This record gives sequence, structure tokens and C-alpha cells, in this order.
Amino acid sequence: MDYKQQTLTELGHKAGSLNSKHALVGFDGFVDKIMKVVDKRSGQGEEFEPMRTISDFGSRISAAAGQSTNIEIFPQMEKIGGNGPIMANAILHAGAGLRYIGALGDPTPHSVFTEFVKQSTAVSLSEPGITHALEFDDGKIMLGAMASLAEITYPRIVEKMGEGAFFDALSRADLVALVNWTMVPNMTAVFNDLLGKALPNLGPREAGRHFFFDLTDPEKRSDGDVQTVLSTITRFRSHGQVTLGLNLREALYVNRVLGNSEPESGPEGLKRLASRIRNQLELNTVVIHPTDSAACATRQDAWWVQGPYAERPKITTGAGDHFNAGFTCGQLIGLEPPACLTLAVAFSGYYVRTAKSPSINEVDTFIRNWT
Repeated sequence: MDYKQQTLTELGHKAGSLNSKHALVGFDGFVDKIMKVVDKRSGQGEEFEPMRTISDFGSRISAAAGQSTNIEIFPQMEKIGGNGPIMANAILHAGAGLRYIGALGDPTPHSVFTEFVKQSTAVSLSEPGITHALEFDDGKIMLGAMASLAEITYPRIVEKMGEGAFFDALSRADLVALVNWTMVPNMTAVFNDLLGKALPNLGPREAGRHFFFDLTDPEKRSDGDVQTVLSTITRFRSHGQVTLGLNLREALYVNRVLGNSEPESGPEGLKRLASRIRNQLELNTVVIHPTDSAACATRQDAWWVQGPYAERPKITTGAGDHFNAGFTCGQLIGLEPPACLTLAVAFSGYYVRTAKSPSINEVDTFIRNWT
């Protein structure tokens, strides 16, 4: 099936409703320092040849074992970082209303968040983390300092907002996106407090409520921690439609933690992997996005779409968060699952080529011109 044409048709009928939707996103926050790793210098400033692959970088480091070495990293830009702020910023640019709660700076937001705070009426809980994102043609290595994220707790949210204001923000949200579980050490406790203290006090939404979760590179957490948070996420089904978003590495890790054998490769294998995780966790939707395609599974079926892969992206840090923004925007306006997938890969494809978050009209144009 031509999913691109199907997506354009559905967008033509439904895109206008996005500006009536509202999202609440939290709770992390980082300042991203995008870096290239210098291989050979020919002069000052940007006169250098960067290391092209992670393997090249790894080989340089391995060769220094038992000795020492110096590796130069060269700044490309400083920008909004963290899964929550990047995803939220993309949802804002697409046209939906948004409220952000997270680690943006304390007592005042960091300068990279100034405009974002104004647009999202954000509430900051702590100082942001700092990420040095080393970008290569075949991926990225994220070096993070994130001790301040331990301050993110349910009592801290209530202290900063007031419980009534927090309940009101939740009640207004068509989408509640809770991301970066791995790097926010108290996030499972926050989930439990939401389930026990906040969500039972909210009235139902006529159009329902969507919850979106992104674990974010959970390998540094124990299998027990991952199993606990997955079972906790399942409990949100009592309060709305629940989607778990995973990149391929995360999906393979979750698959192993759930006790499953290694999945098959290829589009059909990816669809079966999404279906297996969805069935075991009893969620409404599981979506998996490698760098070049994406698949999702619901109760009804599973789908796969090819993505607009960029061999030499302008930026890769934040590509997955733009995918998540596109997918959830599609859900908010009632697109069918394959159209949600197509919108998601288009959001990501536009972003990695331009280093900018697209409007819904720019995504429409991107899909029309996508070859």
C-alpha cells in the first residue's frame, strides 16, 4: 500500500484539528552541546577532517590503552536537549498546545530554554543535565552529566506548581508524554504517584487521553528495574490509551528482559517484535524505530514503513524525539497507525536534514517530495 498517499489524504482531512489538541510533556531537561570529533587538523577553527564512524573513534580510544591520548571535540552548536524538551518543542512547532514540566534551570531557566519556556508556559524543577553529543555518520555517542535529575520527584512537582494546578494541567491534556525514564532516577516513583495520587482525581476526557512512554537507552538500569517500570506503565491503561516508543536497540533489550529469543530481522521481523512486546505488556500500541524504517503494533494489526534515510544527516541528536512527536501528533488527530508511522518518519527525516522542527505544513510538503 502507498502509505505516503494515504497519510497525505488523512492529513488533508484532519491536520487542522491539531491546534485544538493539548499535550503535557515531562520531566527531563538537558543542554545539548553538539560536537564533532577531530581526526586530522589542517588549520584553525573548522579546518579539520572529522572522524566519520563510531568504529574510528573506538579504535582511537582502544589504541591508547596502557598509554594516553588527547582527542579534540569541536563544538557545532548548543541547543535544547533532553527527550522531553526536544519532543515537546517539535509538538509545539507542529501546532499543538503544550505545557512542559522538567529540568530547565533553577532558580531561572538556562538561556537555551528561554523561548521554549515562554511558548510552553513551562515549570522548571531543577538544573538541567549537560550532554556532549559526539556525532558521527553512523550514529552518536552521548556523554551526559545528570546528577541534578535526581531532584525530579512528585513532591518537587507539587512544591513548584501546587497540587491543584498540576491536576488541572493533567486534566487539560489530550496527550501525556513521560520520557527519559532511564536518566531520571525517581521516575518509577513519579509514575506510581501519578497512578495513586493524581490520575484518580481527574475527570474523564470526552475524546479520551493518550499516554506515551519512552524508556531511553535502559541498558544501564538493572533487568529488575526495567521489568518493574514496564509493569507500572501497563497500569496507565486504566486511565487512557498507552503507547510505548522504542528505538531498535531499546526494543531488542526489552525483548530480552521479557524472556524472549532474538527476533528475526527485516520488516516482518520488526512487526512481529512490536506485536510480541505489545501482547506481553498488554499495551494499546508499541512502536519501534530503527534509523531507516519503523513499525508499530496495535490489537488490530502490525505495520511497517520505510523511512527517508539520510546518509549524511545535518544532525542526529533528537531524531528519535522528533519521530515520537510525529507519531503522537498523528495519534492526537486520529490518523490510522500506518499514517502515524509515516508522519513520524517524516518528522525525523525533515529534522535530520535541516536541524529544525517542522510545522505540520512543512511535513506535508516533505512527504510529497520524499523520493
